[in-house]
Amino acid sequence: MSYPQTLTAEEQLAAAKQKLNIPQIIAICGSTRFMQEMTNTDRDLTWDGFIVVKPGCNMKEPNQLWADPAAADAGKQRLDDLHRAKIRLADVVLVVGDYIGDSTRAEIAYARSLGKPVQFTHPEIDPGEPDGDLAAMEA
Repeated sequence: MSYPQTLTAEEQLAAAKQKLNIPQIIAICGSTRFMQEMTNTDRDLTWDGFIVVKPGCNMKEPNQLWADPAAADAGKQRLDDLHRAKIRLADVVLVVGDYIGDSTRAEIAYARSLGKPVQFTHPEIDPGEPDGDLAAMEA
C-alpha cells in the first residue's frame, strides 16, 4: 500500500500560489546605494504584472528609527531576517546594480541554496553560475 507524499513547506507554498493564481513574485536584492534603481525596477516590474518585494529601509540614510547604535544593530538583524523571508517567498531573485557587497553576496548564496533562480541587471557581476537574465524573466 502506498501512502501520499507529504509536501514540503516550499511545495505547499508553491501549490497555494498556483491555486490562488498569484503572479510571479520577484525579490529585488542589491546594495542600498542602488535604492533609486531598485525603486525604478520595482515600478517597471509591477507595471508588467509581477509582485515585487525589495528592501524597504536604507540604513545608510539618517533616520530616527536607527539613530541609536543599539537599535540600529538590532534593526539590521531584523531587516536581514526579513529580507531572507522575502527571498523564500519569491519565485525569482533579481540583483540590481553593478556592484555586489558582502550582504548581497550572502543573499545570492542563500537564494541559490534554496534553488531560487538569481538574475542580474548587470550579469557580468554574477559571483557564481548564471541563472539567466532579466529578458528571460519577462518572456
